[in-house]
Amino acid sequence: MATQSAIDALIDKQTITELIYRLARSIDRCDAGLLGSLFHPDATDDHGSFVGTAADFIPWVMGVLGTMERTQHVIGNILIDLDGDSAASETYFVAHHVIAREGGEVLMLAAGRYLDRFERRDGQWKFSHRHAVYDWSSTAPASDIWNRADPGVTIFGQRGTADASYANQPAHRPAPVLQHAH
Repeated sequence: MATQSAIDALIDKQTITELIYRLARSIDRCDAGLLGSLFHPDATDDHGSFVGTAADFIPWVMGVLGTMERTQHVIGNILIDLDGDSAASETYFVAHHVIAREGGEVLMLAAGRYLDRFERRDGQWKFSHRHAVYDWSSTAPASDIWNRADPGVTIFGQRGTADASYANQPAHRPAPVLQHAH
């Protein structure tokens, strides 16, 4: 295996970091198309209550998200280990979920780490496996102060392509394949 240059390693790590961010975005926007574009066809996922192929994970997670009023994943520390055309990462996350319940909305926080594996195939990095490890969670009555019934011109946390971020930039698209020497 040829030694990877420092610049190549930085480019690969940035590409993988953006995949991690795009996956969080795809979940929070309920964008199944974007989510599917981030995985290799034979990729797998282990979310504890779901273990299987990434192709089966997508409709499963979209169904789970359909039970939530709002969701937001905040990505923290990302450590990436490169090994040629393979990589492994550990990413801290805090997921905020607002769930409608009898008696009012509940805010559920889940925090943990994503243990991901990536492969570069045909010059393109994608997920080959995601494992969500949950470190802690909590629930409390939701205390959202935004007037969601009549928000005026500002829409907070829209799902799907109606979200302002889709009009702002084409960041919802898969990252371009970067070509560089090894």
